[in-house]
Amino acid sequence: MLKRLYDWTISLATSPYALWALAAVAFIESSFFPIPPDLLMIPMILATPRRAFLIAGVATVSSVAGGMLGYAIGAFAFESVGQPILESLGKSDSMAEFSTRFNDVGFWAVLVAGITPFPYKVITIMSGWTAMPIATFIITSIIARALRFFIVATLLWKFGEPIRDFIERRLGLVFIAFCVVLIGGFYAVKFL
Repeated sequence: MLKRLYDWTISLATSPYALWALAAVAFIESSFFPIPPDLLMIPMILATPRRAFLIAGVATVSSVAGGMLGYAIGAFAFESVGQPILESLGKSDSMAEFSTRFNDVGFWAVLVAGITPFPYKVITIMSGWTAMPIATFIITSIIARALRFFIVATLLWKFGEPIRDFIERRLGLVFIAFCVVLIGGFYAVKFL
């Protein structure tokens, strides 16, 4: 089933309604959909590089709006909707422990999940469930999602098809390394 969903998502990239499809996929991916919007963005940008930043902007705005839906699911419907979504992602065992410490590091959790391959939807739901301040959630989501989508758009705009394999296979690792360095730098400044 996941393969059919993946193929369907890729086919949307060539549709005349590709931007609308990207907006929909980015929106629902932030709260429950398993396929990331990058899979639509990459072929769309390769097909029309001059629209790379428009495409990244649509993905960012839609993803943050979808993140707000995920936040609402966590805040108002965690038991009936949010918990089953997190359980389907295999995150149910760590939910209780995670929620006790989440708001202490909430900014970093949203930032890291927003730019790495970690499922952003988990953090959006957890943010609502733990009552993270909505302003912190929205601002951090904008920063994280913009970083992720505009870096992908810039690489594709600048390098085109040759960078595609790197993005699809290794960009997640680069984002994780970036987050480790960023958090390590803030930690060093704060405690050293």
